Amino acid sequence: MHRMPSLTVDGARTRAAALTVHSYAVDLDLTRGDRTFGSTTRIVFSAAAQTSYLDVKPDELTSVTLNGQPVDVAGLTDGRLALTGLAAENELVVVASMLYSNDGEGLHRSVDAADGLTYLYAMSFLDAAPRIFACFDQPDLKAPYKLKVTAPPEWIVLGNGAATQVSPGRWELAETQPLSTYFVTLVAGPYHQIKDEHDGIPLSVVSRQSLAEALDREAEDIFTVSKQSFDEFHRLFGYRYPFGEYHQAFVPEFNAGAMENPGCVTFRDSMVFRSAVTDGERSNRARTVVHEMAHQWFGDTVTMRWWNDLWLNESFAEYMAHRVATEATRYTDNWIDFAFIRKWWGLQADQRSSTHPVAADAVKDALASLDDFDGISYAKGAAVLKQLAAYLGDDVFLAGVRAHIKSNEFGNATFADLVAKWTEAGAVGLDAWAQNWLRTPGVDTISAERTATGIKLRRQAPADHPADRPHQLTVGGFDESGTAVSVPVLLDADEVEVELDPSLAVVVPDASDDTWAKIRLDADSLARLTAVLPKIEDGVTRAVVLNSLRDAIADTELDPRLGFDVLLATLPHETSDIAVSTMVRWAEAWLLGIYLPLEPYRAKLAEVLTERLSSTPQGSSLQLAVARGAVKLTDDVKLLKGWLTGVDVPEGLSIDADLRWLLTLQLAGLGAIGDAEIDAELARDNSSEGAVHATRCRAALPTEEAKERAWKLIMTDADAANYDLYAACEGFWNPAQLELTAPYVNRYFEEIAGTEKLRSGWVVARSASLAFPSYAIDDRVVGLAAALIADESVAAGVRRAVGDGLDDLKRALAVRAAYPGS
Repeated sequence: MHRMPSLTVDGARTRAAALTVHSYAVDLDLTRGDRTFGSTTRIVFSAAAQTSYLDVKPDELTSVTLNGQPVDVAGLTDGRLALTGLAAENELVVVASMLYSNDGEGLHRSVDAADGLTYLYAMSFLDAAPRIFACFDQPDLKAPYKLKVTAPPEWIVLGNGAATQVSPGRWELAETQPLSTYFVTLVAGPYHQIKDEHDGIPLSVVSRQSLAEALDREAEDIFTVSKQSFDEFHRLFGYRYPFGEYHQAFVPEFNAGAMENPGCVTFRDSMVFRSAVTDGERSNRARTVVHEMAHQWFGDTVTMRWWNDLWLNESFAEYMAHRVATEATRYTDNWIDFAFIRKWWGLQADQRSSTHPVAADAVKDALASLDDFDGISYAKGAAVLKQLAAYLGDDVFLAGVRAHIKSNEFGNATFADLVAKWTEAGAVGLDAWAQNWLRTPGVDTISAERTATGIKLRRQAPADHPADRPHQLTVGGFDESGTAVSVPVLLDADEVEVELDPSLAVVVPDASDDTWAKIRLDADSLARLTAVLPKIEDGVTRAVVLNSLRDAIADTELDPRLGFDVLLATLPHETSDIAVSTMVRWAEAWLLGIYLPLEPYRAKLAEVLTERLSSTPQGSSLQLAVARGAVKLTDDVKLLKGWLTGVDVPEGLSIDADLRWLLTLQLAGLGAIGDAEIDAELARDNSSEGAVHATRCRAALPTEEAKERAWKLIMTDADAANYDLYAACEGFWNPAQLELTAPYVNRYFEEIAGTEKLRSGWVVARSASLAFPSYAIDDRVVGLAAALIADESVAAGVRRAVGDGLDDLKRALAVRAAYPGS
């Protein structure tokens, strides 16, 4: 697969100055078989220059007609077709045959393993739109769209505009408001649909037929969250939702969590829960629903001019999702989740060699901008906006946002435009604030020191990214019984005195998780943590403490054994399923076999979790989180096989399809079962989900044959669907199988660059990251990774993924060197 050049910001500016697009009419024929579909596009546009170019990535370009005259289709190069002799007003008609995709971008085609039914959805994000229709593909050339679709008569069709079936299999969609190319979507197939309405807005949810029973069960919760959020957004923004109907399509093999296509949001369909899930997973779904709805205003109604401002869409939606879900829905643990999960994701990204400002200058091309689409764009930006709302006051914050939406509706704007609106609303000193918080990368460290009379709070910026960031936060103090006192502080100097009793057992800077910083606890607090942390009632404060430990260990400032002891002390008392899941994930991803030897630490953790099961409420979310943790860490084959056959299952725990697969995966990794048992489990659950689980289980088997089979899928199978590919990567490496997988460490660095010729877009970097040999902790691997990163012929997404893996590897080596007895 030839790597096409990506649009540069200069190229986009030149084309935006030359063209004004008036309308798109797109006609798609989805009845041509399982490989290609027909695509006819009519674009009406004005031109201020005689030459420009069109973006189109077809299987075959049939014909192009400009103002009634044929254009030579042989001129198509790297997805671009030069246009010459443009008039002041133009009509362009492009007829093409396009390829369906299996990588989650373009028009993705999926066949459900459960019943053989075919489902389609369009993902146009970044530069995938030209794989579906001909266009001028950049965010600031907005235009209204009219879509027509020919589909099998038993299918339904949804898109950005209201869809009407005008004759069997023939659909016409209402003309949309002006949209960026990357928002255009289509959802087509024999989807199961449930309709509703709220405040004059027609609503629906759809999923595959094989998830119909689950969607019927889950729809009420999704609709309730949607309705509550619409009301709250209308109140906050003072601007009606402008895109007509609002469909939420839960689609197969989706790469992201969701995509904010105006009027027709697409979500990964694992959010239609077919098995028991934790309260944390339910609130995560609610936040995703709210996040995508926030985009309808911020991102969709007003869109960034260039990709460097994409952070603003995501940070704003992320902040609003947590805020609105907490204020308007029944889900109230959002900031606990933010602290434990989202913030940790962002803090890691902000400390990597690949760190970048939240708000970057417009220098990178479209594809390179995607490499910066990470925990900084989402979590750091959201934390900073939360700080900003506190700093400006909510009235000024919202007044600026309202003015920004109103004055730029259906157009494009920059971060500078938003700053201007906040300033008009009464904000002062925003430029300096933005320079330090948004245009300077890196994260401050905040620590507390006990003095004779109180607490001294210290702020230190990273040496390579100096900044003067004010932090509005709360310092919490806790006595031996966990009773809290707190003091609000504006930390706007490198040292600030805080009036707090220095004899308190534990002192936690930023106890309410209000800022973006690395938090360091003093030696006295650390020494008392195992006794006091389980007694601290506030879940957000417990998350701040755990993040502090995780980060200090990664920075070689704290013995990983202390972090482990805190886990052992806290897990028997932890009441939040989010906290339990996070601790288990941290142990798996960083402690066991990375910072600490696999044994005896794994066994100790498994024992604590298994014991904890007896004290969790039956049928509770906490019980499920603890049970999953126990399954992931135990090597008790008798227990695992017993649960699968219904023996000694804790009362209230449902051994449903997804938990069965978790048990099967652990048994596979232990070598206690083989292909035959995995096949039998797949026969029980012959769904697309089951097929992906089976791929992961087969990759986990500790045999040479199983590893080679999985490796071939990862490195050579161009037809593998994205979810199968990710599952093979996830099952492959295991800290208990180092000898068996040792030959694949070199092979990773020899072969991973070649996967970019098999696949495109998101999946290339994602699979490179998931397949990285993270348990191979030695200096030789540092050299291999550094050599690959230095090779500029390797795709940027692969080099970025390997760079992140190298950062983690260097940390692991440093921690082992600093604490050799661990």
